[in-house]
Amino acid sequence: MTEANFLTVDITGIEPEHDAPPAANLISGDPKFTNWSLEERDGLYAGVWQSTPGKWRIAYEEWEFVHQLSGISIITEDGGNAYTIKGGESFVIRPGFKGTWEVVETIRKQYVIKV
Repeated sequence: MTEANFLTVDITGIEPEHDAPPAANLISGDPKFTNWSLEERDGLYAGVWQSTPGKWRIAYEEWEFVHQLSGISIITEDGGNAYTIKGGESFVIRPGFKGTWEVVETIRKQYVIKV
């Protein structure tokens, strides 16, 4: 249900987009991405995203709030900590974050990105 100023996180009937990390960023595996976009406006993006196992390099220029619904991923900051995220956990990645994202067990997440 979408109202003028209210959006439910429901992907029923939304045609998913399919993608993968750029070959230059791929470290291991063959991760495949599926994205159900719920909102794209005013520099804000929201939706549901899924990835199969693999590992790739990431570099953030935007804010991202994530609520991981299922699966296991490990996000490692260059020269810093590794964070293991499991279904039911939430986190924020700030602009300037560089490192790797590894999906150990297929993940599904809800996200909000602000550019």
